[in-house]
Amino acid sequence: MVLPAETEERVKRRALSVCRDHLRKVLDLTRKVPQMVDCFIKNDKEKAKQLFNEIRSGEDEVDNARRLVSQELAEIGAILLSREDFLRFTNLTSEVADFCEGIAFRLVEIMEHEWNVPMDIKSDLLKLSEAVLETMFKLRETMMVLSYGSAKAMEKAKDVEVAERAVDELYRELEIKLINSKLDFPALILLRDILQLLEDSADKAEDAADAARILSFIM
Repeated sequence: MVLPAETEERVKRRALSVCRDHLRKVLDLTRKVPQMVDCFIKNDKEKAKQLFNEIRSGEDEVDNARRLVSQELAEIGAILLSREDFLRFTNLTSEVADFCEGIAFRLVEIMEHEWNVPMDIKSDLLKLSEAVLETMFKLRETMMVLSYGSAKAMEKAKDVEVAERAVDELYRELEIKLINSKLDFPALILLRDILQLLEDSADKAEDAADAARILSFIM
């Protein structure tokens, strides 16, 4: 419980700490997606399944961390007027964890069915997944500087936007390449889903950066 002597500054630091820990767990999952794509390139099914299981387990940890954020904010109570902004940030980044699980599932299915996918598409998929990871790195940097004032946070949030635009460009190029390919229809559908989930992940990171901007004004 929040003690009467606890100041708003202190509870802000508490809220920021649990949000950062939650983001760290989401980032750990996002790191595994390029590793999954690398397994896809190498046709390493066993390693891919292992990573998929790790992602599923990590998704549970993210859910637990999100509930901890909600619990912490509930305990802090009305002394912190910006509770909704902290919750919005955490809910947005939690969605990225869900997307990672969806991507991993579809990659395993493509490998299990042994649908042929050209190497250039696989390589481009790796570039796209790495670009998404870079967007998440930029988001983490934004959260790490929240305590240093809004100007620094705004600067870092712009880096998230730049990284998200790079994801958009790669996504559009690869989407056209997929449409023009002669892939088996099931593989085509699953790969398009994967592309969409990757782009959605970057979009959520950008939305979370916007939420961080708002938080920077009250920290």
